[in-house]
Amino acid sequence: MKKLVIAFLITVAFFAGCSVYKTIMNVSRLSYKLETVGNFKVSGISFDKKAKISDIGTMDYVKLTSAFASGKLPVSFTVNIAAKNPNDGSGGFPPQNITIEEFPWELELNGVKTISGRIGAPINVPGVGESTIIPLTMELDLIEFFGKGGINELLDIALKLGGKNQDITNVKIIANPVLGTPIGKLSYPGPLTIVNQNFN
Repeated sequence: MKKLVIAFLITVAFFAGCSVYKTIMNVSRLSYKLETVGNFKVSGISFDKKAKISDIGTMDYVKLTSAFASGKLPVSFTVNIAAKNPNDGSGGFPPQNITIEEFPWELELNGVKTISGRIGAPINVPGVGESTIIPLTMELDLIEFFGKGGINELLDIALKLGGKNQDITNVKIIANPVLGTPIGKLSYPGPLTIVNQNFN
């Protein structure tokens, strides 16, 4: 997808002129990575320090079981997306800050598309070669999307996503960023899939 984006931008820039070309090339170098998942709570109970179901206290387990029996098991957490802008003036590219004006996103967990949302305000990504964190607040009901399992199966999903030994390889953010540049707002030609591996 990144190669397609760059090819598209270069084609546009070819017809637009040198200064526009440089701006668009800088924009094309902005990359994203799913950095961390934090502040994970199930029915208001923190899972950050829990590694397995036996780490859940008796009273908390009773509360979770009661929530499950009611037909709802709400979770809340933060997905931190790292945006990296390498345009610090080195490597033949002029220094340039980039603003993420809009960041509509959709959350995919374990291959299941769940909720969607947007950022509340534009985010500036300075051209300093370091990462800027985009925090995305998530709230969803595990039963709504994974309700075929029992209480322990759902808690296992929660522990894997937000527990002490979390594994976020099955977390994806599908985003359609809109970037603010000196030549105006620029959108990608298609959605980006952001995972916790290399920057893309």
